[in-house]
Amino acid sequence: MARQKAIRRTTGKGGNYRPTKKGAGMTKKGIAAHRRANPGSKLKGAVTGKVKKGSKADNRRKSYCARSAGQLKKSSAKTRNNPNSRIRQARKRWKC
Repeated sequence: MARQKAIRRTTGKGGNYRPTKKGAGMTKKGIAAHRRANPGSKLKGAVTGKVKKGSKADNRRKSYCARSAGQLKKSSAKTRNNPNSRIRQARKRWKC
C-alpha cells in the first residue's frame, strides 16, 4: 500500500506572501515561484531601501504609491481607516 503524502495546510496567504504585520506583499520565494509559473514575467519585489532621486527604483516606488493610493481610495472605509490592513502595511513598507 502506497503512503499518501501529507496535505500541507496553510492559513491566510501562504508561504509566498508576507504576513500583514511584516508589511504584506510577496516574499522572494513567492516572486521566484511566480516567475517559474509565468515564463517571461518581469515581476520584481518591493523597493524598500534608500534610492537616488530619479532612479529606476525611485520611479517604480512613485508608480506603486500612485497605484496603491487609488486602491486605498476604492477600498471600504473599514479597510481604509485600519492601520493594520494589507494595503496600508504594504504602502508603509514601500515608504509611500
